[in-house]
Amino acid sequence: MTTGFKNVLFLCTGNYYRSRYAEEVFNHLARAEGLPWRAFSRGAAKKGSSKNTGPISQFSVQALKAKGISAEGALRYPIPCTFADFEAAQLAVGLKEVEHRPLIEQRFPDLPNIIEYWDVDDIELASPSTALAKIDHLVEKLISRLLADNC
Repeated sequence: MTTGFKNVLFLCTGNYYRSRYAEEVFNHLARAEGLPWRAFSRGAAKKGSSKNTGPISQFSVQALKAKGISAEGALRYPIPCTFADFEAAQLAVGLKEVEHRPLIEQRFPDLPNIIEYWDVDDIELASPSTALAKIDHLVEKLISRLLADNC
């Protein structure tokens, strides 16, 4: 979270792969466009998967490097979301509705319906090249929308 900016919260299950990638791509593009928004990411689950090794998925790091983006948060370990994260965000995006809506509704039953859901499959259902390309496209659309709203 960055003060002086509006914040978008990206959510995936464990805050290891999809949400971390979306955060980095969003911040890179927002800075390039002079957009007064910054992203942060969290996990919708209380605890990440034991399959996740290290702070961030190597698929995310490799894809970011290929785009010439240095992952600023590459050393930060995954963080589960809290109610305060939703309070700090002007926009929240769940990367996969059927996967993340139930987790959020279970953990935060009193949370207003403030999350925009996308449809990006996790690694078991989509290859990293497919999923991360979809995130690129959706983040670009979000940046365009926010730029239009700032005019």
